[in-house]
Amino acid sequence: MMNKFDSTKLQPRFDNTKEGWLLQIYSGDRRLLYVLDPSHGWAFLLGCGFGLLVAVVWFNLAIHQTPPKTFESNSTASEIWID
Repeated sequence: MMNKFDSTKLQPRFDNTKEGWLLQIYSGDRRLLYVLDPSHGWAFLLGCGFGLLVAVVWFNLAIHQTPPKTFESNSTASEIWID
């Protein structure tokens, strides 16, 4: 028994909307230097967010651990020494 030939299985699909993006960086002599995948972008954004979180927490801890500045006022006037 012979199966029918299905031509749709051989045709490539051009629906690239689900695959995300890909950035390729080439040099002047058309050699591939670097490829940026979507995972690189997510890792960069995750690192920026984590760095911002650490900076905010560090800043808040630094403010609350410094002793408050108090100024003591002398009620008596200091003496002036004149030679």
